[in-house]
Amino acid sequence: MSQMEKRARAADLGIRIGRLPRGPYNAITDVPGVLVGHATVIEGQPETDRVKGIARTGVTVVFPHKNIWEEQVYAGAFSLNGNGEMTGLLWVEESGLLGTPIGITNTHSVGMVRDTMISYYFLKNPNSKSRWMIPVVGETWDGFLNDVNGMHVEKEHVLQALDSASSGMVTEGSVGGGTGMVCYEFKGGIGTSSRVISLNGRQFCVAVLVQANYGRRHQLIVDGVPVGEEIPVTEVAGRTDLKETGFAPPHEGSIITIIATDVPLLADQCKRLARRGALGIARAGSMGADSSGDIFLAFSTGNRIHSSLRAPSEEGFTVRTLGHEVLTPIFEAAVESVEEAVLNALCAATTLTGIRKQTAYALPLDRLVGIMRKYGRLKGSPSPTGRGFREM
Repeated sequence: MSQMEKRARAADLGIRIGRLPRGPYNAITDVPGVLVGHATVIEGQPETDRVKGIARTGVTVVFPHKNIWEEQVYAGAFSLNGNGEMTGLLWVEESGLLGTPIGITNTHSVGMVRDTMISYYFLKNPNSKSRWMIPVVGETWDGFLNDVNGMHVEKEHVLQALDSASSGMVTEGSVGGGTGMVCYEFKGGIGTSSRVISLNGRQFCVAVLVQANYGRRHQLIVDGVPVGEEIPVTEVAGRTDLKETGFAPPHEGSIITIIATDVPLLADQCKRLARRGALGIARAGSMGADSSGDIFLAFSTGNRIHSSLRAPSEEGFTVRTLGHEVLTPIFEAAVESVEEAVLNALCAATTLTGIRKQTAYALPLDRLVGIMRKYGRLKGSPSPTGRGFREM
């Protein structure tokens, strides 16, 4: 791979996942109010035997909306395989509410991100009457490229991600929490996608952001095509071919999946939606390996529960929802978005070298396009949006 790799999103390559229309940004930020911020940490020059000081990591944050601390939203979670961590899920499960931004980072930096979120809130709200907080922070392991024990994600990086959170286009690939991640033994990381659906004559959005760090090469499937088998590790080196060195990780990795929607769902419906995320990664080839942490969190911005409403009151408050019988198109949108978000992470990520000069190589997009054309799955022109390839 060259240092200046040409990258593009799946849609710009003519790959069509599913049948539903995408949102304007094809990103989780297509759900009104949702914000995403990244901080990327790259430090140290790779050397053959060097681990210490080689940082290939970062943090990503997702705000359901800017005032999430004061106006909570309904949420639900699901673990397909629990070899991973997402703090705060016990309270999400108990209460059905999400009341902090969602942080995503590497396995050993969860505590830093969690603690800094608390400090950030009270720094911004010195007169707050709140006396407790349980931030939601998920992780995947980036120790193939990153000096994961070096604790390179620091308070300043978390603050940067929180302060930079914005709407609009979302940077994907080797960025933020996804900086050091590997997916299907290609370079992985952050990916996002969205779908627009119509319910009772109204338009809603279902959208996803993933931190993809899982899978073996032969498992990768793109729109039903066995791309991983077509590009074996003998063609583009992966992690399995490093076992003889003793440095290859023995496990399959993990994925954190965040599903957002403005459909007015209650907590139990959000939990049902979270479960469908597992079908999306299954369509991309995952089978939920024993050593994989596959964790899904879904939230709805269709109702906001202000902190004052949680005080004792005889009057209660009003929420909106839809019947379970209309959830099927929401489920379909989530499955499609998850599948495409994983692919976008692979398509956006660039080759990266880390500890011990170990390298995660980017998915070669020319090979991907050729394989999809071979199987008759390439749709439209190579660049339907006119943006084509972009330099990374």
